[in-house]
Amino acid sequence: MNKLLRTLVICAWAGLGCTLPAADSFDGLNLDLGNLYRVSNAQSRSISPESFTGEKGRAAMSTNGPAARGAARELGLGWKVSPYVHIPAHSTFTLANITGPGAIQQIWMTPAPLDKTRWFILRMYWDDETDPSVECPLGDFFACGLGKFCQISSLPVCVNPGSAFNSYWQMPFRKKCKITLENLDDNPMTIYYQINYTETSVPDDAAYFHAQFRRESPLKSKGLYTILDGVEGQGQYVGTYLAWGVHNTGWWGEGEIKFYMDGDDQFPTICGTGTEDYFCGSYDFDTKGPDGQSHYTEFSTPYSGLAQVIRPDGHYDSQTRFGLYRWHIRDPIRFQKDLKVTIQALGWQSGGRYLQLQDDIASVAFWYQTLPHKKFPPLPSRDQLELH
Repeated sequence: MNKLLRTLVICAWAGLGCTLPAADSFDGLNLDLGNLYRVSNAQSRSISPESFTGEKGRAAMSTNGPAARGAARELGLGWKVSPYVHIPAHSTFTLANITGPGAIQQIWMTPAPLDKTRWFILRMYWDDETDPSVECPLGDFFACGLGKFCQISSLPVCVNPGSAFNSYWQMPFRKKCKITLENLDDNPMTIYYQINYTETSVPDDAAYFHAQFRRESPLKSKGLYTILDGVEGQGQYVGTYLAWGVHNTGWWGEGEIKFYMDGDDQFPTICGTGTEDYFCGSYDFDTKGPDGQSHYTEFSTPYSGLAQVIRPDGHYDSQTRFGLYRWHIRDPIRFQKDLKVTIQALGWQSGGRYLQLQDDIASVAFWYQTLPHKKFPPLPSRDQLELH
C-alpha cells in the first residue's frame, strides 16, 4: 500500500470513529527458528534448587545448600551453594509450584542413581486437578527406561552424556502447575533439575499435556498389549515410548499398532503394519556388520528411534531389551471423544506361523487433551516396576 492510499484509509477509519486494528501480539509460545525474532510480553522464569519459586530477581540466593556450602564458604552469596536436592527414601518432593497462566517450555534433570529411575516417579498436575495428568517413572518419561544411559537426539526429548534428561514438550496451563518427584527406593536419591517456563496468556484452544506409564511382565493377554485406554475428551495423541524385553528367541516385532477412536468397537480407525514399521524402521532394524552377520542397528532421529538395545548373548537371543520411541509431531492422532491404543506382540514359530508372545512390555503414552481427564489406572507397585 503506497503512502497516499494508506493516509486516505486512516482518515476514512478516523472519520467513522474507528481505529485501525493492532498487529497481533505474540504470546511467546510455539517457538521455532521462524519466529525467534519476535518480541513478546511473555515473562521468562526458571525453577531450580538455586531458585525454588522462580520469582523475579530472587535466584542464586541460597545460603544453606547441601552440596556446595563448604566449597562456597569463602565466596559468599551467589556462588553455587545449592545445585541439587536430596529426596529421602519413600518421600515426595515438590519440584515446582507455579501460578498461571503460562507454559512449561523445557525441563532438564539429572537423577542419581541412574539404574533406579523406575523407582523415581514424576507427576504433573494442571490447574485444579487432584489426580495427575502425568504419572511416570523418571527414566521412561525421557524415553530412557532400561536403567542405563542411551543417547537420544529427538525434537521433544534429548538424553545427553552422562545422564542428562531433557524435555521440550510444551505444556500450557491456565491456573497453576504442580510438579512432584516421589522416591520409592529404600535409600535417598539425588536430583539436579531446571524447569524453564513462561508466564503468558494461553490460547483458548490449548489442550493439556498428559503422559501415562503402563507395564505388563509377562503380558496378561497373549500377543496383545494395551498402551492407553479410557481416555475421554478431545485431543491428540503425540507419542509412544516402549521398553520391550523379549522372552523368546527369534524376531519379535510382527505386531500391529491400533488406534481406536471416537466409538470404534471391534476394529480401529488406524492400524499399522508391524512394530518396526510403526517406529519408522524396516526389516527387523537389521543391517550387516563387518562380520557379515545381521545385527540390530540403533538409531535416534528427530521423530523416531531404536535408541537402545541391551544384548545379553547375541542377535535374536531371549532376554534382549529394546528402547523405542515414536513422536507424532507431524502426524498427531486426533480424537474428538475417546481413544484407545494397543499393540500386538507377535513373533515366529515353526511352520512359518505367528507366535503370540508374552513379553515384558512397559510403555509411556503421550497426548494432549481437554480437562477434566479420566483418572489413570493405579501405577504398578514398586516390585512390579523393578527391572529384572
